[in-house]
Amino acid sequence: MRYDQIPNSLFVTNRKNFINKMKPNTIAILTSNDVKHNNADDVMAFSQNNDLFYLCGIDQEDTLLVLYPDAYKKENRTILFIKETNEHIKIWDGEKLTKEQATSISGIKRIEWVQDFEMQLQYMAFEADGFYLGHNEHLKRLTKDQETQQDRMIKWCKKKYPLHEYYRAAKITRALRQIKSQEEIALMQKAADISVSSFKNVLKACKPKIKEYELEAELYYNLVKFGATRHAFQPIVASGKNACALHYNTNDSVCNDDDMILLDFGVCYANYNSDTTRCFPVNGRFTDRQKEVYSSVLYCLKEGSKLLKPGMIHSDYEKQMTTLAESELIKLGLLNKEDVALQNPEKPLYKKYFMHGTAHHIGLDVHDVGLYSRTIEEGMVFTCEPGIYIAEEGIGCRLENDYLITSTGNLNLTEAMPIEIDDIERLME
Repeated sequence: MRYDQIPNSLFVTNRKNFINKMKPNTIAILTSNDVKHNNADDVMAFSQNNDLFYLCGIDQEDTLLVLYPDAYKKENRTILFIKETNEHIKIWDGEKLTKEQATSISGIKRIEWVQDFEMQLQYMAFEADGFYLGHNEHLKRLTKDQETQQDRMIKWCKKKYPLHEYYRAAKITRALRQIKSQEEIALMQKAADISVSSFKNVLKACKPKIKEYELEAELYYNLVKFGATRHAFQPIVASGKNACALHYNTNDSVCNDDDMILLDFGVCYANYNSDTTRCFPVNGRFTDRQKEVYSSVLYCLKEGSKLLKPGMIHSDYEKQMTTLAESELIKLGLLNKEDVALQNPEKPLYKKYFMHGTAHHIGLDVHDVGLYSRTIEEGMVFTCEPGIYIAEEGIGCRLENDYLITSTGNLNLTEAMPIEIDDIERLME
């Protein structure tokens, strides 16, 4: 693995917390993600199922975790099934984890080969009353039209064990994963630290007429150099009017002299993510108008992030953030105070220039699992990302940090990433 091995005490604790929420005499089965194929004989880089990773730390395909805390035989209470290396795999792909390595990573003593899963499960299944199975329950899931390993496991279990009760493992992991442990926070801080150095590299490399993808290359070089697994998501390097398209990521335009660049990117380190956004001038000096817009967004970030604290209701936070943005839009001359006073509350005027939410959970997923009906609590990590987009002026500005919620407010994990106008201009000299 590229990253330093995570202490297996993290996964031991996570399993204990999961087991404590299981119904009596039930079995939980967590599956790995599939390997996704490109054309011909090539495959995409493997990305692990985050619920499985959360409970065992194994970052390898064809992995199954079985938890049966009420099993009569002690050795059946926690079993990890992994892929066995054979001569073909060893020659073409390299060796997979040994049983000893899997124990070291996960803290699980009983390791079996994945081809023995069905037989071993049958030894236990008829003692149990039900199963917990995983599924992608994210609000914005992209696997709804694609059959996954989780889908196949659900079909297989219900066909083989139709009279058992079935429960949702994701309901448990969603509740647990929102609160980060100290080990998880350290991993997220590492991802944030790599983001900081990556951003500084981009500032040094930027100059008029450079291509957006050249700046993207600076990000990728730096994250690989420092042991990150991959980009947390496809980075956005949007110069000029491109920044007004919220999910622009073709990154193939020329960065012109007077343009401002919106750089939205994240680093995935040990499967934990950062998510940051900064804006900066191509030529190293903000125009007066760019400064005005930037300063308004920065004000919203500084004031809005203070609202991310224990006890805050997420919807109330977002409402107060829109009030901040609305006032800045009036100050910038984009909205008229009288028109705002008479606006239809169902169609607020600010949405022409500020059209997205500004705080999401972050962790093993960039948009991490979690219900926004749950009050903000200590140990959660949120982004804060206000933005103003003025298509008619070719200016799009968004600024984003990652905040750990503490008992006394929040801690900015990305504090070291330059954000003040003077600091950015000085670094670009």
